[in-house]
Amino acid sequence: MQTIGLIGGITPQSTILYYQTLNDLAMKHKGEPHSAKCIINSVDFGEIKDLQHAGRWDLLNDLMAKAGKNLENAGADCILICANTMHLTIDAVRESVSIPVIHIAEATAEKIVAKELKTVALLGTKYTMEMDFYKDVLTSFGIATLIPNAEDREEVNRVIYEELPQGVLKPSSKQAYIEIIERLQQEGAEGVILGCTEIPLLIQQEDVSIPVFDTTTIHATKAMDLAIS
Repeated sequence: MQTIGLIGGITPQSTILYYQTLNDLAMKHKGEPHSAKCIINSVDFGEIKDLQHAGRWDLLNDLMAKAGKNLENAGADCILICANTMHLTIDAVRESVSIPVIHIAEATAEKIVAKELKTVALLGTKYTMEMDFYKDVLTSFGIATLIPNAEDREEVNRVIYEELPQGVLKPSSKQAYIEIIERLQQEGAEGVILGCTEIPLLIQQEDVSIPVFDTTTIHATKAMDLAIS
């Protein structure tokens, strides 16, 4: 089994999900008591958040590239950026290393294509929903993207930054997300991407009637498939 490098801490909650998922997958493939070979470079979410809000993606590129290089130097065979939004920096990370850096949107698009869906809803931070870096990947796979209206985007983003990083799971926030997904379904969404790695803490498949694409699990699974190939 190869070693998977994780750029984590964005947030700690999502990194825990990645680690748990990778170990569950390792046990599934190799049997008990096997676990995943992982190296985690955990960054400071407070610093990341401040730089995001300041629009300093140049500094974020440098920070993430350094984290990627640290993982390669430590012996990682591939890298996962454990956050959808921070894939804005994936080009910088890829340029800094010689090992694969698996793109979360590409892995997710492959699953959407496999289900033969053409239009999906995208939930995530305002950066993920409003900027083109994620939607462009989906478009390249022939997938159209719907995002919530401005008011709903504010609520989705608020929950992501104010509640989920602290592991706060409010029934009212869950209900708000379900209603937002239902509105997007009425607009034509055939599935919904949980495009923030903490959203699976709040929303699961049984909560909605259209296919849910849990990007955390999809991303981790892609890495494990590579690690055991």
